Amino acid sequence: MANHHFQDVVIEEDFNSYRECIQGLANEPICVQYTINKAWETAQEIDRSLDPGEITIDEIVHRLVTNRPRIAVITGSIDHPAHLRDDIHISLAVLRIWENGGVPFVFGIPVICDGTAQNNIGQCYSLASRNNTAAAVNITFEGHSYHAAYVLSSCDKFPSAVISGLASADQARSHKDRGQAPVWAVFIPSHVLRGGTIRQKTRDRLQRVMDKARENDLSSLAEDIAENMRYILQCSSDEAFYALMKRSVRHGLIDDQECRTIMDELAAATCHSKGGICAFNGTGNSSRTLVSALGLTPPGSELLMDAPAPEVVADCVDALYRSLNRRELSISNILQKNFANAVRIHNATGSSSNILLHLPALMRYAGFDVSIEDYERVRAQTPVPEIFAHSLTEKRDTFVLAQQFADGKHRGMESLYRVLVDLGCTMDLDAPTMTGETWGERIRDLNEPVVNGTESSSVIRTRPVRDVSGVEVLRGNFMSTSVVKLAGMSDRQLTHFDDHLFITRYYENERLCIDEMASPELFESLQGIIEKMPRKSLNELLKYNSQGEVTEYGQDLFKDLLKKGFLSYAFVIAGQGPKAFGMPEMFAPSQGLRHHQLLEASSLLITDGRYSGVTKGACIGHVTPEAFDGGGIGQLDDGDIMWLQIKKKHLDIIATDALEKGQVKAFAELPLRQELVALRMTKMKDRLLQVAASNEMYDVSSSEKGCVPYPVDVRAVKTLV
Repeated sequence: MANHHFQDVVIEEDFNSYRECIQGLANEPICVQYTINKAWETAQEIDRSLDPGEITIDEIVHRLVTNRPRIAVITGSIDHPAHLRDDIHISLAVLRIWENGGVPFVFGIPVICDGTAQNNIGQCYSLASRNNTAAAVNITFEGHSYHAAYVLSSCDKFPSAVISGLASADQARSHKDRGQAPVWAVFIPSHVLRGGTIRQKTRDRLQRVMDKARENDLSSLAEDIAENMRYILQCSSDEAFYALMKRSVRHGLIDDQECRTIMDELAAATCHSKGGICAFNGTGNSSRTLVSALGLTPPGSELLMDAPAPEVVADCVDALYRSLNRRELSISNILQKNFANAVRIHNATGSSSNILLHLPALMRYAGFDVSIEDYERVRAQTPVPEIFAHSLTEKRDTFVLAQQFADGKHRGMESLYRVLVDLGCTMDLDAPTMTGETWGERIRDLNEPVVNGTESSSVIRTRPVRDVSGVEVLRGNFMSTSVVKLAGMSDRQLTHFDDHLFITRYYENERLCIDEMASPELFESLQGIIEKMPRKSLNELLKYNSQGEVTEYGQDLFKDLLKKGFLSYAFVIAGQGPKAFGMPEMFAPSQGLRHHQLLEASSLLITDGRYSGVTKGACIGHVTPEAFDGGGIGQLDDGDIMWLQIKKKHLDIIATDALEKGQVKAFAELPLRQELVALRMTKMKDRLLQVAASNEMYDVSSSEKGCVPYPVDVRAVKTLV
């Protein structure tokens, strides 16, 4: 039954477009009538008791003129797995809005699937889609004068894009001459996608590849394949398998047809037919976490495993109604009050480094002058431990997290807040949420935040997994900032790569890097770089990295030095920034590094592009300024020596003449390579022609400010305090 308490709610504002402009009052009622009737037909599939009664144009006109809540149900498109079961959800929400006395509308936005776009030109549109979606949401929301939004939130860019579009409307409506109410919204995350299982016939094929690898003295490749078979089958692990199979083809272990057969069989077994958000802790689930941490998600809808039940939808719609006419619950105020909490939750859950683009972006759309420095400041002021034991190899993915949520083992975001508070971490418990309660009120009765929260099966832990967490901001002499996901690095890497020297291997694009990582001649190519280096510098580098264990290089020691991590490479992929190429994810090369034992143990990946949220290992991204803007990353070349200091948060190019004297010292100024830089710029401009002009990101801010359009950037003047 509808909540009759809401049926007299009228939005308090001076200007009503449907009262002041007859055209909208003439046009939109037929859309509303059709929407409600269609919703009734669909919803009866699961609940025949639902009956909105006779839907008359006269009643709709009356509600519009009297300023009853005009609520937009915002959804995605069914060419995206997360939106496959939206029809029933939309219908239930529409009926509840009508029954509560409001006027429901529905509009959808195309949603790019980052998995589908990986490793092809689609990735050059992925980040641009966030800004385009924000604009489309804003245009529709403002053009049709909606008051509030009920958002069927999916994954990756979509949640932050919709928040941005709504926040931008909220900011514009605050102008003294608009005379309109602020914007309110709730976000209901799509259900979680259950991962697949490698079929036995495919396991047999993979086993034969491993057997051949061992027979051909390629045991490390066999071990890499075996390691990837431990992962829950998902599109991310498929990408790793593809890199491994391409290596197998290049080494002559299988032919192209066998590679194709294996990949086709893996693809067919990967995704459950219900769809949903992929269950790894990538940007999809990191965005779910972000939206929930910001207080925009009703608690019962946070971790669904299917389309929500009627009672869940009713509770969510009612939560939105309770926020109406409460200015303190406007979307901009919710964002302002919860920004610091969101940073802490992001770090504690080991979430995607992409959030360092999206969180500043949505804050800037809301008018707040927020950048990566604000993230950095909150992180430094309030260190938090890692309390999220998410694992794709130990049966602790997000689907399991959702199962534990459904079984009452934890309360999702409320449990995360409670655990951090219990561990002595500063959390703003006075910050409001869309339930109408503060975080303090929501967790007041949560005495046991996680049932059996110290056991190995629990995803959320009441005792820290480790003290190191989240994403760190690095600075250096060839950049202003970059980011590295410490949560994605092993304890060994965090220790071994701190105060460590790396030899640069430069690539002008990701294709060249992917190709070389799969090549049988990879090590010959890497060896060729150091053969051209001054022997004194190379010996001093080995001495520094090995702490004196190795003092002189020898060709026969090459692979052994790689394995021990004394000889390390920095694989640099430049020309991938937002202006140069749309800032695509470097997921494929990162998987090539991650699932290549010798490289993973010794090397790191650096780019002015970005990474998938599921990326693991030593991957440094978002290098700013980007190469296209004249950034130092575009001046690097093979043989340059990089110095990573994780604890000091620095990454620099060192002076080789000082190294020859046994001194590790960062260049005060990088060497000028004007001809090389000019040649690379010409190539970047030509390469950019592959991207449709409509989606070039030439007019955006830097990564440090979220890559937002310049008009958004210049209006971001408000402070968080």
